[in-house]
Parts: sequence; C-alpha cells; structure tokens
Amino acid sequence: MATRDCCDDGATLPGVVPFDPSPLSRLSWELGSRIVDDDESIRLGRWEHVESSRSLTFFQVTGETVVIRIETPIGRERFYGAALMDLSDVRPALDDTPSWSRA
Repeated sequence: MATRDCCDDGATLPGVVPFDPSPLSRLSWELGSRIVDDDESIRLGRWEHVESSRSLTFFQVTGETVVIRIETPIGRERFYGAALMDLSDVRPALDDTPSWSRA
C-alpha cells in the first residue's frame, strides 16, 4: 500500500481522536479517496466531533484492512490504513466517548 509522511514511529491521528491504533499508514489523498469510493469498500461507521466540525469514518476495504478517513474543520480529508484487528475495540469505545457522536 502506498504511503507518505511516515516517520520512524509511524503515522498518528489528530489529538482529538480518542484512540491510537498503532501501527498506522498515512495514505495520499488520491489513493485514500479512490479506495473508499470503490464499490467494494464497506462503510463501518461515521462519527462527528461535538466541539468541532471534524468527522471520522471507518471503511473496511479488504478482509483484514480498514481505511480511516478524517475530515478536518476546513474540509480536508486525510486517510490512514490500519489492520481490522487493531480496531476491534475502538468502535464501541468511540460510541462511549462524549465528545464524539455517531452520525
């Protein structure tokens, strides 16, 4: 999978995201948008940050791979690749976080 902006300790999500599924791969906008727009991508859930206009969406793109799309307050999209097994506990925890609401 093509990545960019990765440093020695890997990519990280913005600080307002209440979890850190390591390791992550930062994807280019072009690759990330192409992957999530594919007919075979399955949207697993979308959450909105209550105090800002950020949103977070999970897409299952293969049997074992998830792409996380973060939409920033100014409308930019950032994409991250992660293993599905690394996110198994994240979605229920995200539902329980008061600063994020399921959209």
